[in-house]
Amino acid sequence: MTRILVEERIMLASQLINTGFPAVNLFDKVSFALQLMEDYDLLHLPVLSEEKFAGIIEKDELLDADEEGLLASLEQSLKKISIKGEEHFLVALKLIAENELTLLPVVNEQAELAGIISSRSIMMHLSRFLGTEEKGGVIVLETDKRHFSFGEISRLVETNDAYITQLNTYPENDSGQIIVTIKINKVEVSDIVATFQRYDYSVRYYFGEEQYANELKENYNHLLAYLNM
Repeated sequence: MTRILVEERIMLASQLINTGFPAVNLFDKVSFALQLMEDYDLLHLPVLSEEKFAGIIEKDELLDADEEGLLASLEQSLKKISIKGEEHFLVALKLIAENELTLLPVVNEQAELAGIISSRSIMMHLSRFLGTEEKGGVIVLETDKRHFSFGEISRLVETNDAYITQLNTYPENDSGQIIVTIKINKVEVSDIVATFQRYDYSVRYYFGEEQYANELKENYNHLLAYLNM
């Protein structure tokens, strides 16, 4: 039976909120916002208007403005980008990546700022979501969209006494092929790679500890033990 590990990986934006970051008001000075960015090593800040989220201000916009001026003079430059706490964290990842943000505000139904999600935090949680900390090999396949079958891929893996811990797909625009990246619970993937090739799958890459490498290492260790006698 196929096992896909999902423990603690299905996360909402509300679970990633950091409330320790500052926010500024439209009637704060540009110099104040710049100082906060310097103190907290930020390139963006959430801006409030009468306790409601008004948008995100970028450092580049502040550097081009009069330091003694008010942030209200830059209101047209604010990015109206935020996320609700009940949305999945992958939505936050998409917004951060598309808009090149260092932080993403999280707001409630009343448009009040609940906190922020930093780009550093989202990358850390993405790593956990993808299971990069778990031991195992990785195989990258390419297949025609019409022939892609998760059931068959998992069955072929399981015939080698292994199971899939993570599977991701994306369409390759140039070729029209589906690129399938699977992570296996075993580090030795040579037998699994051979199985895919035997069933006419195109294996683009694979990363793991091969059996022959293990044997070489064992022989090398035996040689060292012999020389040290």
